[in-house]
Amino acid sequence: MELEQLRVFCAAAERRSFSAAAAELYISHSTVSRAVAELERELGAELFERSPRGAALTPAGRELLSGARRLLSAEAELRERVRETGGEI
Repeated sequence: MELEQLRVFCAAAERRSFSAAAAELYISHSTVSRAVAELERELGAELFERSPRGAALTPAGRELLSGARRLLSAEAELRERVRETGGEI
């Protein structure tokens, strides 16, 4: 599980749309689909219920969204702390 996959997953989950996530992240729809499919394969769980009207999270997807948000927040905080203490390159 990669942080970038989690970023893509969160964008799709929050927008309930792979297309909207792709537009927001400036990536292709197929890149979003591929990232989600890889997560589903790795976790052994379906994360979205897909329909022509959008994508709804499954219970597993809701659990992943909660944890992914915490991980991404912690990663952003860590980056900021390192920048603040690291000085200039």
